[in-house]
Amino acid sequence: MATETDSTVRVLIDSDADIVTARQEARALAQKAGFDGTDVALIAIATSEAAGNIIRNSKRGEILVSIVHQGETRGISIVARDGGDAMEDQSAALEDDYTNGNGISRGLRRAIRRMDESEVESVLGSGTVVKMKKWMFR
Repeated sequence: MATETDSTVRVLIDSDADIVTARQEARALAQKAGFDGTDVALIAIATSEAAGNIIRNSKRGEILVSIVHQGETRGISIVARDGGDAMEDQSAALEDDYTNGNGISRGLRRAIRRMDESEVESVLGSGTVVKMKKWMFR
């Protein structure tokens, strides 16, 4: 289920179908923001990977996609929240050779690499929040 304000879309993630919805909503908002086709695709892929991590890790969470501004520069912000078990070793999970056996870290790395900025907060008992931004440089 997606809810939308002027420049923010919220998608509740609790099934594989919601991954598709999140990707479609991110694609539409990136197009609305004026991103070119390549960046629209990268934003959609990052959103899909982040939503997939929610399903694999905790089964339930949310994706927030927003149009953001930094001075004259426009961008897209993606925030993925889950309530699952936190990553035990967050820095190791972001390393290329790390695997936890279920693909969670690979999907997270794929999402982060497609964006310009990223931040991961993982707290035991509270879950994980992944914040990513893609900027339009024109």
